[in-house]
Amino acid sequence: MTDPVLERRERLRRLSDLGQRTGYCCFGLAVVLFVVAFFMQFPAWLVTVIIASMAIGSLVLAPAIVIGYGVKAADADDRGEKFGY
Repeated sequence: MTDPVLERRERLRRLSDLGQRTGYCCFGLAVVLFVVAFFMQFPAWLVTVIIASMAIGSLVLAPAIVIGYGVKAADADDRGEKFGY
């Protein structure tokens, strides 16, 4: 029999990992597009894509980081350790 709490924690860990990868990829894309835009003299459409990429990255990354820390803290607490205090 499996523990439903551990199953949910693992599901949150996978979602957090996916969110972090997605968020960091959005920021990486924004950096690459910024360099491209620099050489293209910042066309308006490309600036819009850069801003959208940064906004999406922020919206996805912030909760993913918080959830990731929560999962790590719960794991540490289960082992009887302190987490980052």
